[in-house]
Amino acid sequence: MKKYLVIGNPIEHSLSPKLHNYWIKKNNIHATYDKKKLNDSDVKDIIYEIKNGKIDGINVTVPFKKSVIPFLDKLSPEAHEAQSVNTIYKENNKIFGHNTDIEGFERGLKRINYDAKIKKVFILGAGGVAPSIILALKKLGVAKITLSNRTRKKAEDLKKIHLDLEIIDWGKNPDFNMIINATSLGLKN
Repeated sequence: MKKYLVIGNPIEHSLSPKLHNYWIKKNNIHATYDKKKLNDSDVKDIIYEIKNGKIDGINVTVPFKKSVIPFLDKLSPEAHEAQSVNTIYKENNKIFGHNTDIEGFERGLKRINYDAKIKKVFILGAGGVAPSIILALKKLGVAKITLSNRTRKKAEDLKKIHLDLEIIDWGKNPDFNMIINATSLGLKN
């Protein structure tokens, strides 16, 4: 039986096992999908479990999307560009990291028929999924991206990669057409 996990911290909130196990059962796939709370010190070991065949794949959530990268053999172009991984799997005895957040965000906007082209976007939060959202927004042709994060250093680190990103202090409100919550708000009680 194949074994898949979503890893994170916190992880209690994740609905991924419920969603994936529904489709696994519906399609008669011989697999299980669970969730596992990790600490930073556990990341290397969980990747090794893919390498040695104990786990067949992992989805990655807060706060490990960046910290898993040093333990992977290869990144997809999307994961490399975003420097963020949310999917890990083994292929040809190599451990791959991929990023589906970019395309997922784009598809979400298209599904609701929201045209982001030439819009001003305000992102709250600079961790986890923020780099992927920035890349997706650029592909969609937004006019301006403004970002605010509680710790300004994380926001400034993103600006080093995306020079056109405008950083504002936490609590300030710019002019925007769309706001995106990329914080961990709501993941804990």
